Amino acid sequence: MKRKMRLYSYLSNILVICLYATQLSSGYFTAYEAQENDKNCFCELRGSINDCSCDVDTVDHFNNIKIYPRLKSLLVKNYFRFYKVNLNRKCPFWPQDSKCAIRFCQVENCEEQNIPKGLIEPTKHHHSNGEPLGAAYKYTKEAQEPACSDADDFNSILGFLDTSISDQAHKEFELWAKHDEAEEDFCIMDDNQEDAQYVDLLINPERYTGYKGDSAHRVWKSIYLENCFDTQNQSNSLPDYIAHLDLRNLCLEQRAFYRIISGLHTSINIHLCAKYLLSESKDFLDPQGIWGPNINEFKRRFSPETTNDEGPHWLRNLYFIYLVELRALAKAAPYFKKEEYYTGIVEEDEETKMAIKDLLSVIESFPSHFDEHALFSSSREGIKFKREFKEKFRNISEIMDCVGCDKCKVWGKLQTQGLGTALKILYSEKLNQATVSGLWQKPNVEGDHIFRLTRPEIVALFNAFGRLSNSIFEMENFRKYLR
Repeated sequence: MKRKMRLYSYLSNILVICLYATQLSSGYFTAYEAQENDKNCFCELRGSINDCSCDVDTVDHFNNIKIYPRLKSLLVKNYFRFYKVNLNRKCPFWPQDSKCAIRFCQVENCEEQNIPKGLIEPTKHHHSNGEPLGAAYKYTKEAQEPACSDADDFNSILGFLDTSISDQAHKEFELWAKHDEAEEDFCIMDDNQEDAQYVDLLINPERYTGYKGDSAHRVWKSIYLENCFDTQNQSNSLPDYIAHLDLRNLCLEQRAFYRIISGLHTSINIHLCAKYLLSESKDFLDPQGIWGPNINEFKRRFSPETTNDEGPHWLRNLYFIYLVELRALAKAAPYFKKEEYYTGIVEEDEETKMAIKDLLSVIESFPSHFDEHALFSSSREGIKFKREFKEKFRNISEIMDCVGCDKCKVWGKLQTQGLGTALKILYSEKLNQATVSGLWQKPNVEGDHIFRLTRPEIVALFNAFGRLSNSIFEMENFRKYLR
């Protein structure tokens, strides 16, 4: 009897321990589920970001805690929400026969009365090369005062010298100056063209519009096949021509170009998955539909099973392009701190300047910035690669005119221009010259910038970086869903 009691007691204790252990592990099948979750959570990237000195976890924490919240509040400011772009340029590479007719492809018009006057008023003041001084001039003391007699005397003295220079020569000087500046551009600029219009980015968010099929496929196929350095793989199959390739056989410059384009493509795809049209609303009062994350679409685009094991490589390339643009902002931080971000709304303009300085101070504190000096050595081969980089990237910026969905085109052109601006900053001899000469330490350099960015370039760069930051933030959300 005692023996049976001891056995009963022993079995009871084991049962209690098992039940307790089951509670701690949240269920009998926990071990199996954990294995499945590890397998399914392919976006749980670990380790170093190839060709960079930091790892994924470092970027995740830095972006999600420090950068993303600041950018989210900054990019709703008037200076950054209105982007000027030409949506009427014809595709220069093939007949544009597939205009998207889906209502979510259309760009909502921006009423002129909603655009801050400081963004659309023409300025009367110009640099010596004929370029506008910019809206920041309106804040200066000189802009508020009538011209004084000393200035008139000074102009009359110079007038004698100017008489020996013909109008035609002046025009040629302006063309030379513009040519010199264009030499540093990685993008084709279209904001000054007659058909250019302002788009309110807040009422035209980047999200899935339903634009897909042959037209969208042809755009990306053209970008990868005709502009990436590797041309051996000419397959028409999407997973083939954007495959990871054997990057070890490419030099650093070629590898970097491919990873930048792949990272941009990845970022755009994450945005589409994060803001997917889950159901179309039938309510006349709320016609926008229901938008949210589509887990199955994310898995389809990035899981190893559906991408021939390439998806995790594409996700890692997102971090690479993020570090490239992060470094550009850090390098040009002294320049950006001197910008006025003028819209004519004085209180908000001051808030924007303070927010920019706060963001830049955080960006400058990042410990493992991308090293742009690793690319494009001073050798003949390095100079050749730099020229090819520009040519290919300018070509890609023109391919964006072939996108058949207007809303997709806005965000495609913006992110391409933002990336082009980042590359311009990283490899601008004029910016290096200004930094070495100590120009940024001078109290006022507005009237004679050695290095200048236009407002559309600044707006595109910060918004493009905001898109990358948002993608990394959304990656964390997808990890939670997949777990």
